[in-house]
Amino acid sequence: MADKPERDGEDVQEMRRGLLQGAGLGAALALLGGAITPAQAAEGAPFPNHKRWKIVFVNHVTTNPFFVPTQYGIQDSTALLGMDYQWTGSANADIGEMVNAVNAAVAGKADAIAVPIVDPKAFEKPIQAALDAGIPVFAYNADAPQGSSNPRLAYIGQDLYLSGYQMGERIASLIDSGLVALFIATPGQLNIQPRLDGAAAAIKKSGKKIDVQTIATGATVNEELSKIKSFYLGHQDLKGMFAVDAGSTQGVAEVMKENSLPAKGVHGGGFDLLPRTVQLIHDGFLDFTIDQQPYVQGFYTVVEAFVFLASGGLVGPANINSGLKFVTKGSVDPYLTTSTRYEGKSTKPQIVPRTGAIKG
Repeated sequence: MADKPERDGEDVQEMRRGLLQGAGLGAALALLGGAITPAQAAEGAPFPNHKRWKIVFVNHVTTNPFFVPTQYGIQDSTALLGMDYQWTGSANADIGEMVNAVNAAVAGKADAIAVPIVDPKAFEKPIQAALDAGIPVFAYNADAPQGSSNPRLAYIGQDLYLSGYQMGERIASLIDSGLVALFIATPGQLNIQPRLDGAAAAIKKSGKKIDVQTIATGATVNEELSKIKSFYLGHQDLKGMFAVDAGSTQGVAEVMKENSLPAKGVHGGGFDLLPRTVQLIHDGFLDFTIDQQPYVQGFYTVVEAFVFLASGGLVGPANINSGLKFVTKGSVDPYLTTSTRYEGKSTKPQIVPRTGAIKG
């Protein structure tokens, strides 16, 4: 935040009112849990004047509803810190389009770049070119494989293999034997393939006689639903349907409802908090979904870039795990009774009142 000239008492009050109306500050204060009062935020001026840095977010599915809260997190964080951003990339997971977007950001002299590393090799050269040009690059949502030579500075997102492994353990606790379908939008992409690998490994380790079949569904919600419906019609003896991406999880929930599968002893679950998924958990058609907090994947990435730029690179970036939280019928109600930017269900900036004990 830039330094401001001294003002008299009336002007300070006006400045406070203006800041309180801003989406960025409101969201940031909510995220910080009220640790800073609006007056302190207005008067603290923690940073000297700085260039209005621009961070370019390259994405693999730019119109996917999963990333709506991510974009709100970016908007709020850049507003708070006095930065600009661009949202670009590919609508259908085209790696070439993503690489071109990174290269365009370098040519356009972006101040920072953020990109999900959904391919193990394709991004190494463009990221290195950005770093050579003095542009810091951060991975969000998907990271390079462990031990790879990708030079990104830090990763902000879920531990993908671990989240899949824990889902696999949950599946093995629900099902003793039989066919289990694991649906994945785009096999091989590093934002979801590690989850599938982890789930399969946990099921295998359980020692149960579970026959796992993997089904590719596609990059759009309609395509995913169609593939899931088709698979079920050909395998009506299955015991479970689970997915490792948001669109496929919603599709599983829809098919579970359409065919009354829980009443037939079939279990289902997956990832993320699309509104339809959340509703169908409440209605008893899915056993669980896993929240990976997409809002903070945008918010924290901007913060990391800002601190790196503000410190001249002296403050080194660090990996941030955006977490894993199972949402079930017993814990889903708060997701239905609130409508906020944090889950992508409202454009309205707001402070969400919290009541009751905090559960870890």
